[in-house]
Amino acid sequence: MKKILVANRGEIALRIMRTARRMGIATVAVYSEADRHSPHVAFADEAVCIGPPPSNQSYLAGEKIIEAARKLKADGIHPGYGFLSENAAFAKAVTGAGIVFIGPSPHSMEVMGSKLAAKEAVRKFNIPMVPGTENAVADLGEAKKVCREIGYPVLIKASAGGGGKGMRIVENETELASQMERAISEAQSAFGDGAVFIEKYVASPRHIEMQVLADSHGNTVHLFERECSVQRRHQKVVEEAPSAILTPEVRAAMGADAVKVAQACDYTGAGTVEFLVDDQMNYYFLEMNTRLQVEHPVTEMITGIDLVEQQIEVARGKKLPFQQKDLHINGHAIELRVYAEDPYNNFLPSIGNLKTYRPPQGEGIRVDDGFSEGMDIPIYYDPMLAKLAVWGKSRPEAIRRMLDAIAQYEIEGPATTLPFGRFVMEHEAFVSGKFDTHFVKNHFTAEALDEKEKELGAIAAALALRLYLKERERLTEPSPVGALWQLR
Repeated sequence: MKKILVANRGEIALRIMRTARRMGIATVAVYSEADRHSPHVAFADEAVCIGPPPSNQSYLAGEKIIEAARKLKADGIHPGYGFLSENAAFAKAVTGAGIVFIGPSPHSMEVMGSKLAAKEAVRKFNIPMVPGTENAVADLGEAKKVCREIGYPVLIKASAGGGGKGMRIVENETELASQMERAISEAQSAFGDGAVFIEKYVASPRHIEMQVLADSHGNTVHLFERECSVQRRHQKVVEEAPSAILTPEVRAAMGADAVKVAQACDYTGAGTVEFLVDDQMNYYFLEMNTRLQVEHPVTEMITGIDLVEQQIEVARGKKLPFQQKDLHINGHAIELRVYAEDPYNNFLPSIGNLKTYRPPQGEGIRVDDGFSEGMDIPIYYDPMLAKLAVWGKSRPEAIRRMLDAIAQYEIEGPATTLPFGRFVMEHEAFVSGKFDTHFVKNHFTAEALDEKEKELGAIAAALALRLYLKERERLTEPSPVGALWQLR
């Protein structure tokens, strides 16, 4: 494999290209008209414009991407995450064109792309699953019967969904009909598939996922867990590895089950098996993401393994260069997704021009970004500016380093999630490790953030005044050197 086309944009495209360049592989960038001046376009060896800004006319236009790969004689296509990364039809079209798809097989995508099909595939391995329906439910009478059996509250979920779309919590039977109708409608609108299923709602859940790697020679390993419980609108904002709550015994059992899930669909490449963990440390299989995850840097930081490099090597047909016994956790890593969102206004997008953009630097700090100072943030795509990740020898050290990195980060123009990240790092629930997926709902408000920012402002002002007075005092003191000069 001598040349790879990266079928994505922004920070993940740039991140993949850096590894490819280190491996001596040439890269091709694709871009929409809105991304003409994006750093990933400048970094690539070659670049092709594939259409107007809307993603359905550019980054989701699989035929244009494959045509570009053919024209420039790319040996492989890496989809990154989002867009076409979990599209089985696209993967089939890529391989049908004689190009290597750097990811799992279309079969694995199809099985794990449906939550119901995924549960069916792993059921024979006796992996713990949340009580609920085994098939899609469309009849209200049947739904009522199921809910009475498993008990309220319940969760209605889109089979083809993700990111919180097509998901509704139902507290009692009087809400069931309306919430079910909304879930079906939203699932149909978002995914073109209105199938929903019902499962028991797990109280105070933690969202913990296992990174897996598998080659085409029958070798599958896990690279430990990531804690992803700090979320807004069912989407992750802060991730860390390892989790603050898993014991070695639970980690080993969950890791072994994650490997079984991967084997259940003949998986190859990098993937993630997601679990819910309740307040009694019982864990339940949730779903599998058949792609690289946004939060993969924290796993790389605690294992020392480049996951993109392993994806490429597996796609080349090579065996994994390590076994499970060779893998160990080293230190602690935390990632904050720096979104152009306003945490003071329910995390609504805050696009605009990046008047100032200076990411932090230093030991243990990693910034994966796809923007530079002076760029406009397009309205057409996800508003993530960067992934800010830090590593420390321990969790407290990683938290301190994250706070330092946030303080260093200079962004002027759009509002960002940096103040929210600081709020999380300083909150007792996060510091103690006693939090769950309801962290935002239970602890965060715009008023609480404003109060915290005022406190920080007051401290900064007091420090500035103290430094000013000290400097003024120094400058007004008689200088012994000056006195000697006068005597001469």
